[in-house]
Amino acid sequence: MIKSIEKVIDLGDGRSIVIETGKLAKQADGSVIVRMGNTYLLATVVSAQEAKPGTDFMPLSVEYREKFSAIGRFPGGFQKRESRPSDYEILVSRLVDRALRPLFPEDYHADTFVNVSLISADKESTPDALAGLAASAALAVSDIPFKGPISEVRVARIDGQLVVNPTVSQMQKADLDIIVGASYDNIMMVEGEMDEVSEAELLEAMKVAHDAIKIQCKAQMELVEMLGKKPAREYNHEENDEELREKVWKETYDKAYAVAKKANPNKLERLNDFSQVVKDFIEANYVDEEESEIPMDLIKKYYHDVEKEAVRRFMLDENVRIDGRKMDEIRPIWCEVDCLPGPHGASIFTRGETQSLTTVTLGTKMDEKIVDDVLNRSIDRFLLHYNFPPFSTGEARPYRGVGRREIGHGNLAMRALKGMIPADNPYVIRVMSDILESNGSSSMATVCAGTLALMDAGIKIKAPVSGIAMGLITDTKSEKYVVLSDILGDEDHLGDMDFKVTGTTKGITATQMDIKVAGLSYEILEKALEQAKAGRLHILEKLVETMPEPRADYKPHAPRIVSIKIPKEMIGAVIGPGGKIIQEIQASTGTILTITEEGMFGQVDIAADNKEAIDKALDRINAIVAIPEMGKVYKGKVKSIVPFGAFVEILPGKDGLLHISEIDWKRIEKTEDVLKEGEEIEVKLIEIDSRSGKLKLSRKVLLPRDNDKSK
Repeated sequence: MIKSIEKVIDLGDGRSIVIETGKLAKQADGSVIVRMGNTYLLATVVSAQEAKPGTDFMPLSVEYREKFSAIGRFPGGFQKRESRPSDYEILVSRLVDRALRPLFPEDYHADTFVNVSLISADKESTPDALAGLAASAALAVSDIPFKGPISEVRVARIDGQLVVNPTVSQMQKADLDIIVGASYDNIMMVEGEMDEVSEAELLEAMKVAHDAIKIQCKAQMELVEMLGKKPAREYNHEENDEELREKVWKETYDKAYAVAKKANPNKLERLNDFSQVVKDFIEANYVDEEESEIPMDLIKKYYHDVEKEAVRRFMLDENVRIDGRKMDEIRPIWCEVDCLPGPHGASIFTRGETQSLTTVTLGTKMDEKIVDDVLNRSIDRFLLHYNFPPFSTGEARPYRGVGRREIGHGNLAMRALKGMIPADNPYVIRVMSDILESNGSSSMATVCAGTLALMDAGIKIKAPVSGIAMGLITDTKSEKYVVLSDILGDEDHLGDMDFKVTGTTKGITATQMDIKVAGLSYEILEKALEQAKAGRLHILEKLVETMPEPRADYKPHAPRIVSIKIPKEMIGAVIGPGGKIIQEIQASTGTILTITEEGMFGQVDIAADNKEAIDKALDRINAIVAIPEMGKVYKGKVKSIVPFGAFVEILPGKDGLLHISEIDWKRIEKTEDVLKEGEEIEVKLIEIDSRSGKLKLSRKVLLPRDNDKSK
């Protein structure tokens, strides 16, 4: 039997995490099992020995997948096997990718695949908080060049206390939930949601997370020592021409700096000016060369470095941004609501050259999203979908559907807004953001447009939410830095941090941060958070100017939902055999009915686009669930005639006997001489048999006594 090597991490609360290697998947470059309780993650990493020709980036692929067998379940669907990754699996993959990617050498370009699989699970451990540790440990025991280790942990605030990697049960009471990724020295990534917390509270949670991560990084280092440290593999993935590099820098840096100094707010014009610098360089130096002989890849690579340094240097030295703004200045904003007649709510939010057209659709229980993940079987009643078509950035390429980035951005916006939906909201809500223009944080534009569209739809949100993306430019040599509010796409690409924060006037509701530089102090993070607060409050003012509060009522064409509670034992009566009764009510009234069992009651939701239809359905349901009352007068229908009288339906499914002697004061020989089947008559309930529950009715007590002609 193969003996594995293990390292135990004591969490200090009776729980532990075990990293095990040397037993499974030994042909991978690195593989580990990370286990906590009955939750087991298998992480493997494989990297090609050579880079593909022409590759000038890090081709990293991170896949997190969950096996249904891990919890003893069959997958759904006809195939009964795992298929495409769920949104949750994609989001976890992104969390791991964002922490790992900055730590590979810049000149390492080999295809690298990190796979993390949930192979055993329990219902209390959250595997997403362990995936980053597993991926890093697999890299640590391999010979792949990697500036790690890193780890990721979840921190939640429960009953006022910050808890590291809480259980699923504990999470039910959390008002702050973040996952932090970090190396021993630096925080790399933060993502999470919270219930309007302060900047200081978020910063405290990040510090608690980093303290826990340091322990896990130390454990990985000790595991590597136990194995006998492998030297990193040798590689040479770039061919460089130092003479050409020097020439490009010498002849283009001042020109690129001059373009930055023009501070042109127009994105396309600015890009064209930067592109012209390198075009002029090529034309000046390769006049007689064939195009195929010009080292275009190297020139573009070196010029990219020139442009990056020129832009960063300009902002650090002159304290002005490339579009002319101050560091904390927000681009011009304009908003519009009620801009489309068809949706139940609609808005346009434009900030500078970023624009979101967002719509809201209100639905019934039948529109709920059924989530059937390995560890999560639930219902989603608030959906947010984010679309980023190529034309939004002027790209000429087809739109092939939603990618990982869109799922991630949509999830961030969803987390920012969902806490503001009131608990008594009767609707299933779908928010859809279509990005029409993009130059800097379209996800934050989605949050702002989503707030307006929800209010336009008449949803009584608890408070408006705005969002802002922050950036950072640092110079480690001089220790100078500038924090940028409302970053451009260029500033995101060339900067050292992308920090998105959403919130209300009371506090933060969601955040996402990616840090691309080592040694970022908490003082800088604190400044970024405070500057972000000022920015998002400014944006919030613009939203409130456009729409101060939600509409008093829903749009005329929005569905109306009325909810009533009925006794649990009456649910079957409303549904009817095979759904016959509920289907007939829907067809005859033009409504949609859904019934949910809640304890001793059933909740019936009645939806329609007009009040008259709802009232008709209400009357039908109330009639079905009504209890016959002694002495009450009912308008009933004669269902059948018998020799001794007639049976009259006074309530749906409830018949009573109208004896021939109770039809009239006068003597009647035959019931059919007075009544006909299908005829509607008024009767009074005069007796309910205490043992059988049978109903006895009278018609004559409602007639004048002088009708008795026999006297």
